[in-house]
Amino acid sequence: MKLKILVGSGRQIMIFTLPFLVIGIGLNVLFPRFFAVGGPTDLLKWVSAGILIPGIVVWIWSVVLILVKVPRHELITTGPYAVVLHPLYTGVALLVLPAAGILANSWVGLFVGLMLYVGSRIYSPDEEKILAKIFGESWDSYRKKVLLPWL
Repeated sequence: MKLKILVGSGRQIMIFTLPFLVIGIGLNVLFPRFFAVGGPTDLLKWVSAGILIPGIVVWIWSVVLILVKVPRHELITTGPYAVVLHPLYTGVALLVLPAAGILANSWVGLFVGLMLYVGSRIYSPDEEKILAKIFGESWDSYRKKVLLPWL
């Protein structure tokens, strides 16, 4: 199994996101008050934890499905993939990073998550073209059935 096939567009998405992550963390270290969410309050902690936990579950579930199905050359259409087209990218970008950032008393996670999501929107179509070539009609059928092609 080639690593390139296993990670899909992940490498390009991470290269796109990395400068925002490095600059965001650097600025957060230099100017923590500017990026602070104000505590966070107990309510914000509970809401963030309530978002973070499902985000981590979706992330782990997606990774396990990739590790099991991709080496078998199987199209993943179950679990989180039945709900959203790219659950790994979307879950980390919109759930894990923002919630973890707020729990760490910083808006940087929200910003980096947004940039990760933008990167996934830019680079995932290339991955989808490859999947369409490999899986043909199965891919087309899956695309029609997935609940949220993109959030």
